[in-house]
Amino acid sequence: MAGFALYNVPPQRRHFRNRDGFSLDFSDEELRARYSIMVISDLVREVIMVLIKSPFKGLDKGTVSRVVQDTTAALCKRQNEFVKWPRRDAEKNKIKAGNYRIGGFPNVIGAIDGTHIRIQAPTTDEASYVNRKGYHSINVQAVCDADGKFTNINTSWPGNAHDAHIFRTSQVCKHMKRTSNWESGILLGDSGYTCRQFIMTPYARPANEDQTRFNRHHARTRCVIERTFGRWKRSFHVLHSEIRMKPEKACSIIMACAILHNIALWMNEPELPEDQEEEMPNVDAVYNGANDGRRIRDHITQMYFTN
Repeated sequence: MAGFALYNVPPQRRHFRNRDGFSLDFSDEELRARYSIMVISDLVREVIMVLIKSPFKGLDKGTVSRVVQDTTAALCKRQNEFVKWPRRDAEKNKIKAGNYRIGGFPNVIGAIDGTHIRIQAPTTDEASYVNRKGYHSINVQAVCDADGKFTNINTSWPGNAHDAHIFRTSQVCKHMKRTSNWESGILLGDSGYTCRQFIMTPYARPANEDQTRFNRHHARTRCVIERTFGRWKRSFHVLHSEIRMKPEKACSIIMACAILHNIALWMNEPELPEDQEEEMPNVDAVYNGANDGRRIRDHITQMYFTN
């Protein structure tokens, strides 16, 4: 039998070349210009798609899974930094003015709606994730401002949960209850929500032209949330397909995509200088009546949509 000679081969030190001239000396503007946030968004999207569909060339699925999990966890830890509810009066007034420019509806600090993100059938509590259209999903509730940035998002509810129930038990609803006054602003929701003092819904059966006009401006202003959902899903195709993970991981993926959506908007759309900020017309529409959603809705109709 032939013998084998053993040799001690010293390990080879790997040398990495700086291929693109990366430097830590860039200013914020230079860094944004050179490394667009959309590159990061595309990278995360491609990694997620690899995990969802099948192992890619030479990549172990377990490795990709850990990368996705670590990346989404790091993003979700910074949720409160990038998905922020307007607290200061200046922030609220800017959002109100933006929404007024969109659809002529006064005092709106956000449009609210739900959207379903398809997931694979879970092994636990499977029936709870079947939505009204018959497929398994996460029912995502979100509020956005006039620029399409998410100011609040909830990704933790299964598909069969109703939009009104999600809102009723949400932190946004509790906050709006605590600060329920005209100056704090209102939300616009569709007919799936209950009309309350802090959330305006359309008239189910308009009784006159004023109420019809109210509904028209309501729809024109509220559609910003629908456009935002569309842009969000186009940017992250994983939200259009079926997320083949457990619901807990799917919720983290959805939240990470929402955070990246906001980061992309902030980096590509710089804020206007304060002296160029547009304001709503100075109309004396302060409401001093009963704290009831329907009466506030009638008040808005009379003040803004009556000829």
